[in-house]
Amino acid sequence: MHLDHQRIAEENEAILSAHQTQWDCFRTVSSQSDSYWEECITRLSAMQIAIPSWALGTGGTRFGRFPGGGEPRNLEEKLADVGLLHALSGHAGAISLHIPWDIPDDTAAIRQQAEELGVVFDAVNSNTFQDQDGQLQSYKFGSLSHTDAAVRQLAVTHNQEVIDYGKALNSKSITVWLSDGANFPGQQNFRRAFERTLDSLQQIYDHLPNDWRMYVEYKPYEPNFYSTVIQDWGSSLLLASKLGPKAYSLVDLGHHLPNTNIEQIVSRLMMEGKLGGFHFNDSKYGDDDLTVGSIKPYQLFLIFVELLEGIASESFAWMIDASHNVKDPLEDLMQSVEAILIAYAQALLVDRQALNAAQEDNDVTLCQEIIQQAFRTDVRPLLAEVRRRNGAALHPILLFRKLQIRSALIEERGSKVLATGL
Repeated sequence: MHLDHQRIAEENEAILSAHQTQWDCFRTVSSQSDSYWEECITRLSAMQIAIPSWALGTGGTRFGRFPGGGEPRNLEEKLADVGLLHALSGHAGAISLHIPWDIPDDTAAIRQQAEELGVVFDAVNSNTFQDQDGQLQSYKFGSLSHTDAAVRQLAVTHNQEVIDYGKALNSKSITVWLSDGANFPGQQNFRRAFERTLDSLQQIYDHLPNDWRMYVEYKPYEPNFYSTVIQDWGSSLLLASKLGPKAYSLVDLGHHLPNTNIEQIVSRLMMEGKLGGFHFNDSKYGDDDLTVGSIKPYQLFLIFVELLEGIASESFAWMIDASHNVKDPLEDLMQSVEAILIAYAQALLVDRQALNAAQEDNDVTLCQEIIQQAFRTDVRPLLAEVRRRNGAALHPILLFRKLQIRSALIEERGSKVLATGL
């Protein structure tokens, strides 16, 4: 299914008067100059968030999966869905592929399709947390950290092949996440497992083109519940520092223990020049992979407050990483994109000069007032104006439903299909 900008413009026109009223009111109440808002619009317009290929179908738990119909059956249909998201939101102009789920049959055709949709290829992702059909060695007891050199070599070779697939699609980065670890005390020698991981990562790193990046992701638990080899940001930073200048830490918001101060981690990694990017999601208890901003919108905002100290000079990778079992996947992703942009826009409203002065004066009350004034501002009229100028929908989810896009996808693809991947 294709959604052209002319149709979006026509639908926007019907509700443009109401939007203009809200936008005018927003600017009047803010007491900021037109040039101030033009600068905000420019910065927000540039934000593009990668959509993970595996999030375009329903996710699931270890107990069940409930597909809603019309899910993408192959890479071409996944790209088409990202094209729909980008047309509606204006901020989903990249896709992140997972190998071997998304190996293209015709690389040239896939690149052409992406170009026509205005979509680029973000980081490619390797998979050493599952055994594939016909695999001679098993990752049951680890991959890059495995005691068996043959298993480690299998995992290294896979990651190198993932880089090669990414090169063919003009991607510029690879994300490495390992499920390696232990479920019981004494099961694994911590030091040797880490050293083996570093050695394996070094071989992958050496395969990187000069203009590529490696993102080292961390996770405190799951599927191993006693320890994971790369369990926190310190381990990720240590590996990235040892590997070299093309290696960075990747922060997944769900990969933290409850109540972790993620915004402080962001500040530390950015200070060291090793913050590579983000996997956005939300959580209540653990790695829940919920819709971005659905549980902790204030934390997301505080993360962007810290990011603004380096966002102008650094290049970060932005990607959603969520698994949804009870929502329409495309609606869920539109909500996540919106939540990220809201947090970014609110952070732009923080009076940095006043905040810095209050911090230096140890005026705790004023610091809180400045921060919360920005967070409590409803920036949705601003984001709608950004979308309008970019040719996207004023209200993406409402238009998605009005045009009955899910029904059209079900008609095209069927009501009982499962997206490849998770």
